Amino acid sequence: MNDSRAATRYAKAILDLAKENKATDAVESDMRSVMATISDSKELRSMLASPVVKSEVKKKSLTAIFKGGHNITNGLINLLVDNKRINMLNEVALKYCILSEQLKGKDVAFVTTAIPLTPALEKKVLKQVAQITGNEVTLENVIDESIIGGFVLRVGDLQYDASVANQLGDLKREFTNSL
Repeated sequence: MNDSRAATRYAKAILDLAKENKATDAVESDMRSVMATISDSKELRSMLASPVVKSEVKKKSLTAIFKGGHNITNGLINLLVDNKRINMLNEVALKYCILSEQLKGKDVAFVTTAIPLTPALEKKVLKQVAQITGNEVTLENVIDESIIGGFVLRVGDLQYDASVANQLGDLKREFTNSL
């Protein structure tokens, strides 16, 4: 099973638990905080992905970083650490936000860029995505310098990758195949 499917399953389970406890908004707020914190910190991403760092160190660090979060969020972190899937935390948070917005009748468009979007560009992207989906859309800008330039747009299950890194990868595959 790939990580994306697993992340979706964790997110659905957390959303169901949050609905039962009438805490969907509080957990969504925590998940947005998780995404922002992980995308802002290269060191945190490295620690989560590192097989060398012990699970207990990861658990203590994340508990300290996300102190004051909802019990469901803390439970998710503990569960992912115990199942050795803590490197999926950002993806689970992303999937949770998407599912939560869909529950409210809205779509969330995630635009990954190398630098933050300007308000004018954000408006244009929002308008285009609203036309494509036909739904009310909110926009989340995720910063990832590894895409070099361009953007990656994700709305639900759809993804459009117009990043420079992707285009370079395509060129590399073309050159490799033509040899």
